[in-house]
Amino acid sequence: MDRHASAVEAAAAIAKESRGAHKIVFVSGNFNIVHPGHLRLLNFAAECGDFLVVGIIEDGASNAVVPEQLRLQSVQSISVVNHALILRMPPEDFIAMLKPAIVVKGKEHEALENPEHNAVESYGGKLLFSSGEVKFSSLDLLQREFLETNFQAIKKPVDYLSRHSFSTRTLAGLVREFAKLKVVVIGDLIVDEYINCEALGMSQEDPTIVVSPIHSERFLGGAGIVAAHACGLGAKVTYLCVCGDDEAGHFARESLESYGVAIGVVVDESRPTTLKQRYRAKDKTLLRVSHLRQHDIAREPGNILLDKAQEALRDANLFIFSDFNYGCLPQYLVDELAACCRQRDIMMVADSQSSSQIGDVSRFHGMRLLTPTEREARLAVRDFSSGLVVLAETLRKKAGAKEIILTLGSEGLLIHAPDRNGDDFVTDRLPAFNISPKDVAGAGDSLLSCASLARAVGGSIWQSAFLGSVAAACQVSRVGNSPLTARELITELSL
Repeated sequence: MDRHASAVEAAAAIAKESRGAHKIVFVSGNFNIVHPGHLRLLNFAAECGDFLVVGIIEDGASNAVVPEQLRLQSVQSISVVNHALILRMPPEDFIAMLKPAIVVKGKEHEALENPEHNAVESYGGKLLFSSGEVKFSSLDLLQREFLETNFQAIKKPVDYLSRHSFSTRTLAGLVREFAKLKVVVIGDLIVDEYINCEALGMSQEDPTIVVSPIHSERFLGGAGIVAAHACGLGAKVTYLCVCGDDEAGHFARESLESYGVAIGVVVDESRPTTLKQRYRAKDKTLLRVSHLRQHDIAREPGNILLDKAQEALRDANLFIFSDFNYGCLPQYLVDELAACCRQRDIMMVADSQSSSQIGDVSRFHGMRLLTPTEREARLAVRDFSSGLVVLAETLRKKAGAKEIILTLGSEGLLIHAPDRNGDDFVTDRLPAFNISPKDVAGAGDSLLSCASLARAVGGSIWQSAFLGSVAAACQVSRVGNSPLTARELITELSL
């Protein structure tokens, strides 16, 4: 295929891919080494329209020193770039063919002769010059903060492995067994939005911190991310929830589908999908804003949810109650589902979060495993002075649970479970594995998912707690909730 035909094909592909976009923006260059100046320019260009195309000058056509395919891959990895390609002709010729609404070049080209000018003028486009704003240079660092797991910050205790007579190879084998499970998760659906800001200073009118939003990112949260973790770790997962007919609900449902989770949603127009916004600056959360309703769901949607759950439980191995105390799980629903699982001999685990809200994890009676925080356990048994072992045993008795993993934040966790003979109870501790967490918000969700799966495939409570701690350590090494994968877990176990 000649160069013109190749370019025509590329332009047609971009037109198809950008269908629905109002403004295509085009940038071209060598991009030998992507540096902060490039990021500023590309982020400025992305702000000028809604579909950014970047043309990489081909090898031999300019002063490019890095091979074109490596330069292309580098630019493709930048989050704001919608499409990148190798230019097999001068940029102005491709511009005349593509007809982008805006072409952006660096400020240093403004006083020079620009062959793109005539091409843009011929169809009524605009040629803009800018080096971008300094604040935008952090955007791709934020993307890395959101998505990348920092394995170097995770330290695993070797003595615990020898104390309970298993190895990390054994744990990796358990993770591979997750694919055999069919899991049902039920609980509150939440969408988390992280709004990263540039701190501008203190207002002169009143003592108020002034920030300027740079970038926002939405994540699946609540019981939804518990289901997504389980699916990412290999299990076949059905998630049941109630949500509103709104933008946050649509985002959550699309996210769940993209993760491969089968969803049974009951739409309740009386309660919008819970949306939690976190305003952050310099890796710290400044403010949280929650948009929610906390009343119990009515009987009608509750009965629909019950029917969906009973259908999903027909061939399930594990049932997870993930309660955030926003009304999705009224007591009658919990009791009927628990009775159904007992009748079918399905393992049940539960978590009931009480951070800004109040809940009672002991209302989930007869679970194999409960994973409360220390505060949640104390609220459940109304004991604010006893030691941790006494607290765990009191909760276990009240809830009729077999095993307790008591999470202690930066202090790690405590495991309280029967000994091998079932005659007495044994307690052990694990420290927090991640020594420099970025965002602890999703630690409990990832621990619940992974520990539950490990228990369901036959892992001991000690192995399950260790795997759950590894999962939590991986999760808190990045900002925001994104589903864990079996590969991540096995990678960390091999280090």
